[in-house]
Amino acid sequence: MLQTELIASPLWENEQDWTDVAARAAKAAIAASSHGDLLSLNFAIELSVKLSDNAEVQSLNKAYRGKDKPTNVLSFPQIQPDLLETLEDTDDGEALLGDIILAYETCWDEAAAKNISISTHVSHLIVHGSLHLLGYDHENEVDAGVMENCEINALATLGIANPYAEQAQSR
Repeated sequence: MLQTELIASPLWENEQDWTDVAARAAKAAIAASSHGDLLSLNFAIELSVKLSDNAEVQSLNKAYRGKDKPTNVLSFPQIQPDLLETLEDTDDGEALLGDIILAYETCWDEAAAKNISISTHVSHLIVHGSLHLLGYDHENEVDAGVMENCEINALATLGIANPYAEQAQSR
């Protein structure tokens, strides 16, 4: 069972049910990954999502990645990727995959530039961040391709078009 906790700063308040968006995106990401079986285990898999602002994300980006600028999403895994397969043997009844944080201003600017809804963009970023919690990365072309395919498959289950389609056509 997946439990998604969400904290949103006042900037994010609108008619959107961000808790539902986060839960659906995280579940889709896990299901599309090589760790889809985590969703059927008899204990809680947890992740947290914080909807914040550029200032906080920039501070975290500087502290943890050495990049003094805001970014759209950061992920902080709590379980080493090679230990994910052993979660079914845990006696704790729950496992925290990690934390995801998004920057309001950057997310809104990117959604506007891509001419997509903020909900669509946030869903993509939570899928992306969730995959990072599961050990996926995009440090090289092969890994990026694997991660993008997972994202495309997860987003398709949410009714969201391939965000990389235009990029693929220009290659």
